[in-house]
Amino acid sequence: MPKLGLEYSKGTISIDLVHEALHDARIQNMDIALILQKSGIPAELLNSSKTRVSVSQYAALWTHLSDAMDDEFFGMDSHAMRRGSFKLMSKMAMQNATLGDALKQMLQFLNLLLDDLRSTLTVEEHYAYIVIYDQKITPKRMFCYATYLMLIHAVMCWLSGQRVILNQIQLKCAAPENDQDYKVRFCENVQYQCSHNYIQFDASYLNLAIKQDQRSWYQFLQQTPENLLVRFKNPYALSSQIRKQLLQVSPAEWLELNELAINMNMSEATMQRRLKSEGVSYQQLKNDIRRDTAIELLTRSERSLQDISDELNFQEPSAFHRAFKKWTGVSPGAYRQNNME
Repeated sequence: MPKLGLEYSKGTISIDLVHEALHDARIQNMDIALILQKSGIPAELLNSSKTRVSVSQYAALWTHLSDAMDDEFFGMDSHAMRRGSFKLMSKMAMQNATLGDALKQMLQFLNLLLDDLRSTLTVEEHYAYIVIYDQKITPKRMFCYATYLMLIHAVMCWLSGQRVILNQIQLKCAAPENDQDYKVRFCENVQYQCSHNYIQFDASYLNLAIKQDQRSWYQFLQQTPENLLVRFKNPYALSSQIRKQLLQVSPAEWLELNELAINMNMSEATMQRRLKSEGVSYQQLKNDIRRDTAIELLTRSERSLQDISDELNFQEPSAFHRAFKKWTGVSPGAYRQNNME
């Protein structure tokens, strides 16, 4: 049986973020059903709070929603971020010599474009801060700040050719019901109901040279918005190391926890304790990979449930069906709704 491979390593995205993206489109009475259909997201999925969509589905939603609204900020600012704004911002940023100069220009661009948010870049000792000032009394939703940061952070990582690690995020808004996807995408240290909005990272990143050119820029745009959604995980986290190992082999070859601990030169108790400190368990890591792989195969291939069940090392399709419904709240067939039309 083949290994799962990096094809399925991008993970999936909570249905909560689909609802968040559609929030202002609903207020504007847009045709949500049509947008979902174009994005390959069955409307039935919106009824389950546990389910998730693939990165490719969410990227399609991002594109079709932006097209329908002519707004790459999904109606969350008083002034629309017209289609093509991100393309222009990334091209301008690429012309700079250092990441610090590029970041300043991106913030200036967004300050001119948006009315409700203004940002500055400040440096104090060894840390750099993107400080976001709300121009309205009421703070925005977490999704708004996260989208704003995603547009900036993805370009920063691309320009420098490496992952720019964020140390902490402080926001004025209340915590969303589920913020795990935000923590995975940005950093674990996200604090809410604070006095200021800011993102902190090491100032040394500002001195990095820009490593991109016109040719790589075209490639970057072709991969947008998928590249905005990629989770920049901490490569040093034990959970990231284990996940990488699991993706290299098929589920039938996954080791038991005690065997994995021996292979990684630590005790089983230490491994469990470290994973717990990262908010995950070995079983959860395995379940997440199986779930995400199943969603990708159900939405991007015509493989039968028997084939998918076999690849994920279930004894029979009925066991896969039960597990999938437990993980997502809906049946595997729900993900095939749009693909079978």
